[in-house]
Amino acid sequence: MSRVSVVTGGTRGIGLAIAEALLKQGDAVAVTGTSEPTVSRAAERLRALAGRDERVTAVVCDVRDSAAVVDTFNEIAKRFGGLDVLINNAGVGVGRPIADMPDEEWDRIIGINLTGVFHCCKAAIPHLRRRNGGWIISISSLSSKNPFIGGAAYSASKAALNAFSEALMQELRQENIRVSYVLPGSVATEFSGRASQAGADWRLQPDDVAQVIVDLLAHQARSLPSRVEIRPSRPQKS
Repeated sequence: MSRVSVVTGGTRGIGLAIAEALLKQGDAVAVTGTSEPTVSRAAERLRALAGRDERVTAVVCDVRDSAAVVDTFNEIAKRFGGLDVLINNAGVGVGRPIADMPDEEWDRIIGINLTGVFHCCKAAIPHLRRRNGGWIISISSLSSKNPFIGGAAYSASKAALNAFSEALMQELRQENIRVSYVLPGSVATEFSGRASQAGADWRLQPDDVAQVIVDLLAHQARSLPSRVEIRPSRPQKS
């Protein structure tokens, strides 16, 4: 039976790289996104990589909508026969001082980066329990411990995600459900409106983060690397 993995925010950047890496491992993979065109493009790309349709599905789902998340996870589990791995990758970031940030922008960042993770974990746990174990891995950020000017909301959401993951890890570890979180440094993606290859000569690539996920999932059941930091080996000099 193939391992079944869900990657939220899996239509581009780090999420798409993770989905591709998991497909290469032989997983059945479901990705979510909020835009029909990007979800369709990701599905086409992943199906071409998989070589057949039955190992791939892509769904439009806003992780802020708890009911939609539950329905989506139920549909994925029904299609593939269960769920083994949840990768919480969906996230947004905005560089803006708090004094200039509209309330709705704060709500959007916290809603996707933190509350969305809660919704996905809550929806996934019953399915993981039915499989007698599995993984929940959330993509955090080194900015969670290194806040920066204009990034207060983003850094706060990721710091809270870290604490959430630590508590969840303790809640689930005796059920053979392993919880981990990954803190990447600067990655060459389109995140937060940046050109996808800006700083590509020194930043991490999405595939580097995907490799961390693959390596985590390969650990023996007796071990739990609960927190992983990955950063550029030779960052740009200030």
